[in-house]
Order: sequence, then structure tokens, then C-alpha cells
Amino acid sequence: MRIAVVGGTGFIGSRLVERLRKAGHEVSAHSRDTGLDLLTGEGLPGAVEGAEVVVDTIDAPSFDAAATPFFRTTTRNLLDAAGQTGVGHVVLLSIVGIDRVPQVDYYRAKVAQEDEVRAGPVPYSIVRATQFMEFVPKIMSWTADGDTVRLPTTPLQPVAADEVVEALADVAAGAPRDGTLDVAGPDVLPLDELGRLTLDARPDGRRVVVDESAGLFAAVVGDAVTAPPGARLGRVHYTDLL
Repeated sequence: MRIAVVGGTGFIGSRLVERLRKAGHEVSAHSRDTGLDLLTGEGLPGAVEGAEVVVDTIDAPSFDAAATPFFRTTTRNLLDAAGQTGVGHVVLLSIVGIDRVPQVDYYRAKVAQEDEVRAGPVPYSIVRATQFMEFVPKIMSWTADGDTVRLPTTPLQPVAADEVVEALADVAAGAPRDGTLDVAGPDVLPLDELGRLTLDARPDGRRVVVDESAGLFAAVVGDAVTAPPGARLGRVHYTDLL
């Protein structure tokens, strides 16, 4: 199968390209590094020409309100090019729970991106993943101050990046779902506990302090960003990666 991965040199995209190639697919990787500009459309026709499937793994350059016009423009450009060149399936990587946290700018932007895909001219599949396990240290850095890391008790269900890639590869190789697949890790843990587990395994002199107002996930109410029933659950536990 001929598959084009947009964002194919990024954290998830590069892993997906490697996995698809090992599975025997003919895969091309596209990003700014390869001359693709989704905002202007430069390089887009050539990127999707001849592809049976296009997978979109790009991220916005910021988490603020500017993410919405970015995702709307890039997604419309991609869908227009895919429709014009006969692509039969567009796969979008998204995030579990984004429609349940409307107060977060970035999540609203991802909802807008999903809306574009659903309304577009190409059959689609949306793969929603929970937070990547590999990103927990980065989340901790957002609210670190000296030897203290302030974290809320927000329940998260982190998933290993490779298991998200596995799900994306399976969906890309299959028929369009015209719907959504949720992917999550096997365990639900409070964010502050994830921080403590991280520092227990990799002590650096910092300690976790509960602060329900700290960081992006402070805006999440209850279990809004954990997986709903029927999600595809991974096998890797967070402690397996520490």
C-alpha cells in the first residue's frame, strides 16, 4: 500500500514511517524538513500524489489560540489536495477527551481540526490517543520551579508512543472508519503520582507538590482526558519505561 505520512519526520511520524516500511508498505515522509508547507500548500500536491492513504501527524507550533487557524488552514489544504489526487483514506492523529475540555485553547483547536476532517471530501479515520508516557517529564517541566514540581491530581491514562504508532499503522492499512478509535495506556494515574514515580526512578533533587491550579491539566475536570469505554488499551505500563 502507498502511504504518505505528513509530519513524517516528527516524534510520532518518524516512528510510524519506520513501522509501515517494515510491514512492507511503500511509505513517503513529508514535513517542513522535506519542503512541505501545509500553510501555503507548497509541496503538497507532490506529497500526496499517488498515495492511497495519507496520515496526518503534524502538531501546531503553539498551544494557544493561534493553534485553531493553523489546524483549520493546514487540514483544509491537505484535504483539498487529497481529494484532488484521488487519495482514498485520510488518517488523523488526535487526542482523547478534547471535546470535554473546551476551556483549553489547544484542545479546541484539535476539535476544529477533527471537524474539518469529518466534513472533508475524503473517507477518514481519527485515532485519538491519551498523553504519551514519554512526555511526562516535559509536562513536569512546565510547572517546575527550583527543586519543586507543582502538579495537579488530574487523572491521566498515559500510553507508550510505540503503541500509538502500532494503532495508527493498523488503521492506515485498513478500511476508513469514518469514525474514531481511542487509544490509551492500561493504567489511570493522577498526574502528581506520575511525577513522583518519575522522580523516584530518576531522582534529581526535585520533589512533587500538589497544586490544583498548576499547568494545562489543571483545567481538566474529573476524568475528561482518560479513555472512554471501548478504547484500545496498550500493554506497556508507565513504570516499564522508567
